[in-house]
Amino acid sequence: WFDPRLPPGCMPNILGQDTNPVELILVKEQNGVQFTSTTLVTPTPTQTNPSGEEERETWGKKIDFLLSVIGFAVDLANVWRFPYLCYKNGGGAFLVPYLFFMVIAGMPLFYMELALGQYNREGAAGVWKICPIFKGVGFTVILISLYVGFYYNVIISWAMFYLFSSFTGELPWVHCNNTWNSPNCSDWADNGSVSDIYKATPAQEYFERAVLHIQDSNGIDNLGRPRWQLTSCLAVVIVLLYFSLWKGVKTSGKVVWITATMPYVVLTVLLLRGVTLPGAIDGIKAYLSVDFLRLCDAKVWIEAATQICFSLGVGFGVLIAFSSYNKFSNNCYRDAIITSSINSLTSFFSGFVVFSFLGYMSQKHNVALDKVARDGAGLVFVIYPEAIATLPGSSVWAVIFFIMLLTLGIDSAMGGMESVITGLIDEFKFLHKHRELFTLFIVVSTFLISLFCVTNGGMYVFTLLDHFAAGTSILFGVLIEAIGIAWFYGVDRFSDDIEEMIGHRPGRYWRLCWKFVSPCFLLRLAYAITPETEHHLVDNGEVRQFTVRVNSIILYGNLYGSTVL
Repeated sequence: WFDPRLPPGCMPNILGQDTNPVELILVKEQNGVQFTSTTLVTPTPTQTNPSGEEERETWGKKIDFLLSVIGFAVDLANVWRFPYLCYKNGGGAFLVPYLFFMVIAGMPLFYMELALGQYNREGAAGVWKICPIFKGVGFTVILISLYVGFYYNVIISWAMFYLFSSFTGELPWVHCNNTWNSPNCSDWADNGSVSDIYKATPAQEYFERAVLHIQDSNGIDNLGRPRWQLTSCLAVVIVLLYFSLWKGVKTSGKVVWITATMPYVVLTVLLLRGVTLPGAIDGIKAYLSVDFLRLCDAKVWIEAATQICFSLGVGFGVLIAFSSYNKFSNNCYRDAIITSSINSLTSFFSGFVVFSFLGYMSQKHNVALDKVARDGAGLVFVIYPEAIATLPGSSVWAVIFFIMLLTLGIDSAMGGMESVITGLIDEFKFLHKHRELFTLFIVVSTFLISLFCVTNGGMYVFTLLDHFAAGTSILFGVLIEAIGIAWFYGVDRFSDDIEEMIGHRPGRYWRLCWKFVSPCFLLRLAYAITPETEHHLVDNGEVRQFTVRVNSIILYGNLYGSTVL
């Protein structure tokens, strides 16, 4: 018997969706005497979503999810890519196309992936139960994330190597009298003169010859054995990743409290130091100088579109995996606006840090700013270490800087691996009970393949992976994903799903972007992956990158301003 006097909150819920205590009153009559016993029972908590499916584990706190998304999206490219793009494409004027594409494509795609994962409660492959013919897209993005991990972890190991090397009285990339230096080493090479074309700075030779050992390999057919120093650093990175991921979001959600916040602390400290250096203001002025005439160049708009697409991290399955651990009623719309905005603001803020030091280097060596302004690995592993080496207490500043690079890389790598792990264990349910072992299998496999990138000729393998891992494939994957949601599953149905979660439908603007604007945006990016001399082929629908060539592979990389062939 259930006592009808109990308040509604204490009544038993036969659907299993309420975990309030239930008071059971048992009335038993024996020989005309009634015996009453009262028992307080707490039902087993079994949360279900509106479709009746049992829910998975969720983030310990909402901030764990936000920091995880921010930590994944804010990576090394925010420091070494965006500031340089801004500088060479009109300074402050570059923000016009950047913000334009962020509003019409970046945020809508970001919002779409968060909502897709949160509603369906599965990884990148499992979410396509809404339209099974597109499940291949889910496996594609999982494979891309795994593929990127093969070389992205190597970048983190470089930062680890530099970090260990910084614990010394004098930084090893200051002079040319080391065993790894060549006769071409010079304290500073002014590339403006013919005689200095083949000169290299100590910092450049340290990266090339002491870290990478490029001089010991003459091509991809002569890799050599893995170098024990980089292999050890890579092993440390893999161990950190494993113990951050092995228990799922319960552990990774705590790790990001450090890895996602540390870069902001270090960037602020570096900015405060940078603006006090001579020439720093000139560098910042160059970074912010506005040249609206550059907006007439289509290349500026293409680079802004490309930067938005890759910097937000859509298409890797990470946003889907992270949001699948949210509570069903979580406001994913607000999360999308907050996290994508923080990502872009971080890129802009890091530009002040980078160009304060570049301005200092320009004045110190009495050369034009464009002689020292670079992007990519050359900025963070050559130019910045060289600038830090000239400061008082250089070892301390180097340790701080490379800790920042390490934390920037770790949480992005965590996101990529979580995409793979979540995507596969959700698709193959028996793996749920063996997450720790499966996570170990994934990280060890990644480590073994990454060993090719820490050999003497590892830079050739690294460049090959970097150029073909997440370029065209990501754009194609996101395009098919957007088409699958907007045109096959249906924007109206997808909007109903969002209303079921957050209580209101997306506005007309978002629905138009999902159905028309974002897919068109992704298709015009064919220009961004094609040399300018071949743009006429794109107009005719002939994109060389979509053609498979089996007769030869040409390896070409642009590493910190020099060419690797």
